[in-house]
Amino acid sequence: MTLPPKVTDRAFARLAEINAATGDAKALRVAVEGGGCSGFQYDIRFDEPAADDLVIERGGQKVLIDSVSLPFLSNAVIDFSEELIGARFVIDNPNASSSCGCGTSFSI
Repeated sequence: MTLPPKVTDRAFARLAEINAATGDAKALRVAVEGGGCSGFQYDIRFDEPAADDLVIERGGQKVLIDSVSLPFLSNAVIDFSEELIGARFVIDNPNASSSCGCGTSFSI
């Protein structure tokens, strides 16, 4: 059973800050692609919605997941993290059996 990913309040708040600073209303796309050092990698970027996207919306901010990536992101949590090494959107994915130190590559 595919459960939609969850997006934290912190991730939506950071997306709102970015859009306010740029004067844009771009959506955040979270996708899974083949590649990376562990077999799959996340592609996180700003994009426009497509017809087959799952759109998760809160407070006028949108996160997009395409239909191919959705099973890989079932029940995942999309968050925003600020650490000493930098700030970035992160994904806690219960479907990943292992991940790489880079934080964008994983295996199932």
